[in-house]
Amino acid sequence: MWDYTGKVLDHFRNPRNVGVIEHADGVGQVGSLACGDALKLMITVDADEIIVDAKFQTFGCASAIAASSALTEMIQGKSLKDAAAITNQDIADYLGGLPEQKMHCSVMGREALEAAIENYRTDGSKKRELESKVICRCFGVTEDVITKAIADTHLQTVEQVTNHTKAGGGCGGCIPEIEKLLKSLATDDVQPDTPHPQMTIVEKLKRIQETLDREVRPLLRKDGGDLELIDVVGNTVVVSFRGACARCKTADITMKEIVEAKLREFVAPEIDVKEEN
Repeated sequence: MWDYTGKVLDHFRNPRNVGVIEHADGVGQVGSLACGDALKLMITVDADEIIVDAKFQTFGCASAIAASSALTEMIQGKSLKDAAAITNQDIADYLGGLPEQKMHCSVMGREALEAAIENYRTDGSKKRELESKVICRCFGVTEDVITKAIADTHLQTVEQVTNHTKAGGGCGGCIPEIEKLLKSLATDDVQPDTPHPQMTIVEKLKRIQETLDREVRPLLRKDGGDLELIDVVGNTVVVSFRGACARCKTADITMKEIVEAKLREFVAPEIDVKEEN
């Protein structure tokens, strides 16, 4: 399971400022339920442009809830100017750090804040719009979001971009475009990503099975579940859930957040996990 700090767990189990602000001065809504993460941030601003109240509603994992909760604490009492300067890394640092694969949750918080401030400055008449072409259609991630993440956090690999924005974490069709963006934004002092050594089919199958047995199945068995490796076609791994997991409504989340994440960590970042039809 993810190695969360005590502060992350506290904000997840006891989230601050959950709710709705009726007639909020600024509203920022990012993500979507279809993508697995969605956040709505509402702020109240006084005559001196100080954020006097902030509430949120979110759908997502523990990191998404914790990051949203932390953000509301960080911005209350701050001027809009100071709040706008908050970065996703600031949110992660406030929580004592986030797993690298969960940094996109802090990015979502920063984007919601930017959208809420923009909504306030346009007197509620403007909502966040896609400002550039969509690169990752699986998660609706635009070129602007990816380039900003690369520039702000000095990302160097596709895997890091996926961790921070989710782009490339679905079908993988956008990976060539992400690589182009990384190359175009690379500086002379950044070393190119070292390519992963090619594995034979037998080596890949062995590593996948070992990772499932060591990293995944023990976690599922704690809750009465299990899974079976059905097939491997290229970088696509087909599995079938068993026991409690086969009846669980959150099986899709488990497949992405645990099974796929572990295989990408220990086998190859290009791994895509699908459930048997």
